[in-house]
Amino acid sequence: MNVKKVSSIATAVLFSAIVGGFFLGHVLSPDGEFTTSERRRLAQFPEISASTLQSGTFMTNFEKYSLDQFPLRDSFRSLKAFCAYNIFGQKDNNDIYETEGYLAKIEYPMKENQITGAAVKFNTILDTYLQDAEVYFAMVPDKNYFLAEKHGYLRLDYDRLQNLFFENLSPDFQVIDIFDTLEIGDYYRTDTHWDQAKLAETVDRIAEGMGFTDRLTGAYTENTVENFYGVYAGQSAIAAEPDTLTYLTSDVLDGCTVTNLETGATTVYNLDKLTDGSSMDNYDIFLDGPAALITVENPAASTDRELILFRDSFGSSIAPLFVEAYAKVTLVDLRYLSSEYLGDYVSFGDTDVLFLYSTTILNTSEMLKVK
Repeated sequence: MNVKKVSSIATAVLFSAIVGGFFLGHVLSPDGEFTTSERRRLAQFPEISASTLQSGTFMTNFEKYSLDQFPLRDSFRSLKAFCAYNIFGQKDNNDIYETEGYLAKIEYPMKENQITGAAVKFNTILDTYLQDAEVYFAMVPDKNYFLAEKHGYLRLDYDRLQNLFFENLSPDFQVIDIFDTLEIGDYYRTDTHWDQAKLAETVDRIAEGMGFTDRLTGAYTENTVENFYGVYAGQSAIAAEPDTLTYLTSDVLDGCTVTNLETGATTVYNLDKLTDGSSMDNYDIFLDGPAALITVENPAASTDRELILFRDSFGSSIAPLFVEAYAKVTLVDLRYLSSEYLGDYVSFGDTDVLFLYSTTILNTSEMLKVK
């Protein structure tokens, strides 16, 4: 038997062994329900029926299933990321890049129709519900504002974004500029969000703009959760050092009554989410994470004023720092609660109202359920 034939047989045997090994690994391993690293549910084995086979949906869904349930999937994702960065010299992987010790996700291009659409949606809520309220708006910059341009990554034109948005926003909104109160060190290294313990200057700016500075003490106790891996750590598939998640407590916050519209009684910091498996993201300890409507009632308040906060996920961690200034704070997330039902759950009137939204949400405002 010549060398060439032996080599061909050996290659065929090795290839068959590898394919067979992965096949057996897939068959013998139980299917996962979700991936913690990517913060999403995994595709499950699709339904087999005459209609799904005939329409082709079975094969489409089976392909998604096989990719999600592939043995050693996370290891191969990490290998791909390593090769992308270190061998092929790519500047990002899955649109996520690392620079200055921070992970960030490219946000590009700017969708002008989404920016103007966001302003129109907020104007609709103002005209429908907020004629008797003091209404404010603050925009939160994403991490690319601090990192992208100087390191050669695509970024939004933030000046254009702000000008376009505020040109279309009703002049009845009182704008509070918080961009200069923030720097990259105020954000988690591995996550999209800001660090609650570093928001003192931002809170002061908002409090000054809304007139409740004299009702804040700023007296908090820092508490930490170690080994916090933010959403970008998993999505990037690269080895990243964990963050320390910090949350601020006080006697006032401990004495509050907190209610989640969907699940009932909860707490300002729902630490059960760290252990009970109800969340794939430790950031969700802040006011239950993604939730349509949360109310926080403060019996120790020195005023009967109420605050309604229209917000995205950034609002979850800054809202507790407003609580001592109000008798009641209501958090509304328009990604989950349609505006047509607001009147059923929120009492509007002579209240303070703050719209607090990140540039990322404004650039994808189609997700806001405003009619």
